[in-house]
Amino acid sequence: MKTILIVEDEEPIREGLSDAFKQEGYKILPAKDGNFGYKAVLTKKPDLVILDLMLPGLSGLDVCKKLRSGSNQTPIIMLTAKSTEADKIVGLELGADDYVTKPFSVRELLSRVKALLRRSESRSEKKEGAKKLVFDDVKVDFLKFKAEKAGRKLEISKTEFKILRFFATRCEEVISREAFLDEVWGYDEFPTTRTVDNFIVKLRSKIEKTPKKPKHLITIYGVGYKFIT
Repeated sequence: MKTILIVEDEEPIREGLSDAFKQEGYKILPAKDGNFGYKAVLTKKPDLVILDLMLPGLSGLDVCKKLRSGSNQTPIIMLTAKSTEADKIVGLELGADDYVTKPFSVRELLSRVKALLRRSESRSEKKEGAKKLVFDDVKVDFLKFKAEKAGRKLEISKTEFKILRFFATRCEEVISREAFLDEVWGYDEFPTTRTVDNFIVKLRSKIEKTPKKPKHLITIYGVGYKFIT
């Protein structure tokens, strides 16, 4: 049974959503302010959060920002009465996965929740499944921390293994430098986006046949990187 945390200060909306989601078979955790909602994500570990933008205590944007800066990737649907494009962009840039404006259809919200949960499960399965990576004459075994190119051992650092594994879970997707910092280093270590660039250059020198004309670790200028097998 999936658990949904509903962080909403308006009681009629909170209770109405709770009843609707319970009827669909979800377990519900209600929260009426941002501070309680933030703590509930960390301690109760829900599968998804429906987060109102305007909350007493911490705002929905503040809750989202704190969670993402702490590397928490629980799916978030932002719920708000505001409908301007600027509000939506800010929420999404802070890490919200989706955005629904009041008044809304409960059926539509349910549909979005189901879709987001499916995507989240798919990402988790891909991440767990990244045990080996094979392309051209390169073979990487993430469980044994071994790598070889054309039958010869490659000297790959732990961080480089983590970067390659992250690429393997999101093959052919464009990955931002910020996503690498979050996934590989964690923001507590205070690296910079330049750190990502330096590691990509090192990896290219080890796995690409022509590092200056890479075929696999591709730069997407102004955005980040893409891995192509």
